[in-house]
Amino acid sequence: MVRGIILAAGRSTRMGTSKALLIAPDGRTFVARLAETLCEGGVDAPVVVGRKEDDRLRAEVETIGCGVGFVVNADADEGGQLSSLLAGLREADRPGVRALMVVPVDAPMVTSDTVAALIATFRATGAPIVRARHRGWNGHPVIFSRALFEELRRADPEAGARAVVRAHQGAIINVDVDDPGVVGDVDTPEDYRRLFGS
Repeated sequence: MVRGIILAAGRSTRMGTSKALLIAPDGRTFVARLAETLCEGGVDAPVVVGRKEDDRLRAEVETIGCGVGFVVNADADEGGQLSSLLAGLREADRPGVRALMVVPVDAPMVTSDTVAALIATFRATGAPIVRARHRGWNGHPVIFSRALFEELRRADPEAGARAVVRAHQGAIINVDVDDPGVVGDVDTPEDYRRLFGS
């Protein structure tokens, strides 16, 4: 079983509005599109990590279906992105879970084919980290195997999950995909206009 964690507890200060609730070209919110994509690609019961006070995000998650849940990151302001990953890990780590697929909500255009390819590669190899790559650029999602759960829990908050990735650089399997969504982060209004033309 591969569980999914969607990181959505940032303040979206550069965007000026919640990135999770931005609308993708297909009319779905970023968070709904991403959650449904993970489910379609074979992820089991993804969790969306948000802020306690983010009632709009919580309400949106409740409309999605396919077993998607909402998890509060109580340390969002102090712990950075790693604290959101760990909040998701606390919820997702159950018996039978072999790995976590982690993706930030600002990468909404990832395809279900990419998700399925990453899961298939993980199942075939058991690699500690499986990562999407497009035209030589590393991106998201990233799969962390159960073997790294404790290492993630012990990671330095300043360095975050990147330190765990660096520590296992030689064992990472990069999956080359014809999917620009894996590197299509949307952090600013300019990014949104560049990707979607409006």
